[in-house]
Amino acid sequence: MRLFLALVPPPPLRRRLGVLADAAQARCGGRRMPDDSVHLTLAFLGEQPPARATAIADWLASMTLLPGRWQLDRWGQFRRPGIVWVGATHVDPALASLQCQLWDGLERLGAGTRPGRFVPHVTLLRHAQRPPSPELPAVSLTWDYTQVELIQSTITHEGSHYRRLARTAHLEESPCRPESSPGPS
Repeated sequence: MRLFLALVPPPPLRRRLGVLADAAQARCGGRRMPDDSVHLTLAFLGEQPPARATAIADWLASMTLLPGRWQLDRWGQFRRPGIVWVGATHVDPALASLQCQLWDGLERLGAGTRPGRFVPHVTLLRHAQRPPSPELPAVSLTWDYTQVELIQSTITHEGSHYRRLARTAHLEESPCRPESSPGPS
C-alpha cells in the first residue's frame, strides 16, 4: 500500500487553492492537481505492507493534535519534476515540530526514515512548462489545521486516487500553556 501522512485543507481553502491552480496553469502550463487531491504532505511513506498500514492507522487515530495555523505567502517551483506550488517564505516552527513528531513515531513503527529536509508546500501543477512569474496573483492564505490524515494513494493511468484510512483526533481549542514550554512528545 502506498501511503502518506498529510494535512487536507478545509473546503473553503481548497476552493481558494483551486483558483490559484487555475491561474498557475494558464500561465505555466502543465497538469493541474484536482481540487480533491490538494494537500500538504508531512510524511511520504511509500509502499508499506498491510500489517504496518494497520499499525500506522491505529497509532495515528490514538494521537490528539492541537490546532495549528500555517500562513501561505509565496509561489515556488521544483524545476526538475516541473512542480509549481504554494507555500511559506519561512518554515513555521509548529508545522516543523509536528512533522518531526510524526516521523519520530513512524520510525518507531519501522515505517521509513525521515527525509533530510522539510519543504512544506501544496502542489498545484505537475509537468509545468514555465516557472511561476510575477504576473500570478499574490498568495496570502491562512490554513487552520486540526487533523493529520493517513492517506492511501493508488496510481492509475488517470492519475493518483486518494483514500483516507485514518486521522488524528483533534481538540477544538489549545489548552493554556506558556509559550516557552516544550510541546507534547
